[in-house]
Amino acid sequence: MNSEEEFYDAETGLESDDSCEVSFKDACVYESKQTVNGKVPSENGVWERRTTLPAPMFSRNDFSIWGFLKKCIGMELSKITMPIVFNEPLSFLQRITEYMEHTYLIHKACTRSDSIERMQLVAAFAISAVASQWDRTGKPFNPLLGETFELTRDEEGYRMISEQVSHHPPISALYSESLNQDFSFHGSIYPKLKFWGKSVEAEPKGTMTLELSKHREAYTWTNPMCCVHNVILGKLWIEQYGTVEIVNHSTGDKCLLNFKPCGMFGKDLHRVEVHIQDKSKKKHRVIYGKWTECVYSIEPKVYETNKKAEKKSGGDSKKHKQEQSTGGDDADEMPDVQETVTMVPGSTLLWRVAPRPPNSTQMYNFTNFAMTLNELEPGMIGVIAPTDCRLRPDIRAMENGDIDTASREKERLEEKQRAARRERAKDEEEWSTRWFQQGNNPYTGAADWIYKGGYFDRRYPHLPDIY
Repeated sequence: MNSEEEFYDAETGLESDDSCEVSFKDACVYESKQTVNGKVPSENGVWERRTTLPAPMFSRNDFSIWGFLKKCIGMELSKITMPIVFNEPLSFLQRITEYMEHTYLIHKACTRSDSIERMQLVAAFAISAVASQWDRTGKPFNPLLGETFELTRDEEGYRMISEQVSHHPPISALYSESLNQDFSFHGSIYPKLKFWGKSVEAEPKGTMTLELSKHREAYTWTNPMCCVHNVILGKLWIEQYGTVEIVNHSTGDKCLLNFKPCGMFGKDLHRVEVHIQDKSKKKHRVIYGKWTECVYSIEPKVYETNKKAEKKSGGDSKKHKQEQSTGGDDADEMPDVQETVTMVPGSTLLWRVAPRPPNSTQMYNFTNFAMTLNELEPGMIGVIAPTDCRLRPDIRAMENGDIDTASREKERLEEKQRAARRERAKDEEEWSTRWFQQGNNPYTGAADWIYKGGYFDRRYPHLPDIY
């Protein structure tokens, strides 16, 4: 197997066997509602962002993943080529851009005068970043070395650039800034995956940094672990777990986020519990809820009192759940999902997930935000860099429903990348990144990738021909 060929996904795993099948008639209905690239002009002639893809997803019922993974138990999944049918039509660079879906929380934090209130909103932003992963079991395309993705959202007040800065190991770097210079958000992600027989465990290594210029504050944190269950048999389901520490390097305030594992009986499925403390370790707020739904903030004493009351009234609920649990060897049954978070009186809502579009299950379980990431808006060609993901022919073909062309183009691009690497080795030439450079995070001292600037000057004469 060629070492250039990789399978990785920091945020998800693979699709289940019970994917939704869409008929040709359904596909025609989707097409008839669109004009160019899946978008619909509004009545006043203003071009609106699309709410669907040009074609629905393929059924994966006829494909088995066991043959690809059975020799990889306990290993890092870094050199396995997966069939394109298990992909979703986005690059991993576009996938990490989904961090910015709830940027309004950062804008809101910029307006708060109290550091604890700002920390609450930063914590909500960090939690919201993983919300789009629920039920997103398609694998994004591996970015090619030198691939980029830019996103500008004038109405939401930010712009973002990301670049694939390393192929071995695979590292994606991102930089986002407020259009009015209120904040910058940057980081790098090095996804490591391991296959454990029934599940794939993803560890998205790397540091995220948020700087609020008005308050002269900098926050850093890492991402939680992700586990995709039942990659071989049964219905796929995802859980996030692990402790994430957010540090305000200016005030010394800390926030400890506990993404709870679901546990044997599923009591804590999707739950998150957060404690905010100042530099003297005095607890100020507790945040609770689910990363799939919403989070609330409350006074610590009120929260603990309510928790104790819940335990007293819980009775035999655990015993009842234990009797219901199957615990079979064939599949890790997903616990029943309680669709609402019970609000403790006195709580303040910090964030609630936006509902997904009604056709989401037929569109790779995309959110409204994800649905827009690969569209080519009028005037983009010739303005965005020629290395932008939107110009990748394999992703475009898959989005348009042409799986055969997508597969051929994917193989062609991978071979082109390997040939370019051989040429560099022959000439003893090292790869040079364009928009990011290796360095140390100014707040943690850890190795990081730092944005060099210049991307939005729109001068791209020396970019590599990767497509």
